[in-house]
Amino acid sequence: MTDNDTAPPSPQHDASTEPAHKSKFGQLFDIRAIIGGLFLVYGVLIGAAGVFAGPQAIHKAEGVNINLWTGIAMLLVGALFLMWLKLRPLSPQTSGGEETEPM
Repeated sequence: MTDNDTAPPSPQHDASTEPAHKSKFGQLFDIRAIIGGLFLVYGVLIGAAGVFAGPQAIHKAEGVNINLWTGIAMLLVGALFLMWLKLRPLSPQTSGGEETEPM
């Protein structure tokens, strides 16, 4: 080989963006987001069923609009899960496997 034979320069890998990318990817599949989203969707569906419930359905539940109350409760639980996700995000793991304290 001669001194003129050099490999083409490889693109620089920016290590500073890698942890941010992994963090966003980890946040996307955080179980709290999935559970919170499902509770919100089901809460809207069941709450809508309660809003449009007829008198027969309310009479069948001993006078309580159970779908409406269950839908509201599910909306609150979903909102709590999403608030928990927003207020206490996952922290990156150290090389030892221990999590660092969020700042």
